[in-house]
Amino acid sequence: MRRGLIITIACFAVLALTAQAALAVSVHWKKGSPTFTDNGLTLTEAGTVSGVGGGDLLFQLSATGTPTADCVNPGSGEHRPPGHNPASVTTTGATPVPSSAFKNGNASYTTTTNPPTTPIPGAPECPSASWTENITAIAWTSATLTIRQDTNGDASTDPTNPALYEVTVFGPASCSFSPPTADGAVPSSGFTCP
Repeated sequence: MRRGLIITIACFAVLALTAQAALAVSVHWKKGSPTFTDNGLTLTEAGTVSGVGGGDLLFQLSATGTPTADCVNPGSGEHRPPGHNPASVTTTGATPVPSSAFKNGNASYTTTTNPPTTPIPGAPECPSASWTENITAIAWTSATLTIRQDTNGDASTDPTNPALYEVTVFGPASCSFSPPTADGAVPSSGFTCP
């Protein structure tokens, strides 16, 4: 009798763990998500995902775009556009969302990339390396969101450290902007996501 009870409890434990793993597979954006805002030198993504459960989440955003830059002459202060704008840049950002913020299996997030390094060291697109090359704007062409979940409770020591999140719950989910973004809110017709 006791052995049968232990086997039954073990079976329920396996089913519970399987059900929790199944929740991770069903993570998806809720209607109206995601949204994007071009902040000039950074990109913000916001939205709500459904089907989450378990531990804290880390929303990681990586975005790629084409920068616009100008050159400043250190002697005269003269500003002018460089002969060629710098090659594309990729920036990243991450936002933790604790499980206490989940509501009925939904988690809302807003995450923004870090700005690129500017001025650009060595001013490669300017007339001379003594000039200063500043990135003034970025036209974003793509963004990738990855959601990672803390399954063992160690992310609380540093909620922004991706290494402490053991399971990828969703993604990477890549979105493309067409045409590339301009400052401000990106219309829903201006991007596609899977």
